[in-house]
Amino acid sequence: MPLFEVAILEKPTKKEAEEGGTEKLVFGPRAVVANDSQSAGITAVLEENVMVDKGRMVVLVRPFG
Repeated sequence: MPLFEVAILEKPTKKEAEEGGTEKLVFGPRAVVANDSQSAGITAVLEENVMVDKGRMVVLVRPFG
């Protein structure tokens, strides 16, 4: 199975954005072994119990190497 790097960002709320808030890194980057990039993102979210508002979450996945 291929190796991927996964990071999860949380976007600011509308109010935070108006006050100059930026995205926050809440997970990673970490290496994840999975069949494809979508599976890598899902695995990272489910296995690590990331506590973030799912509506403001951005999952970034890229192949390792």
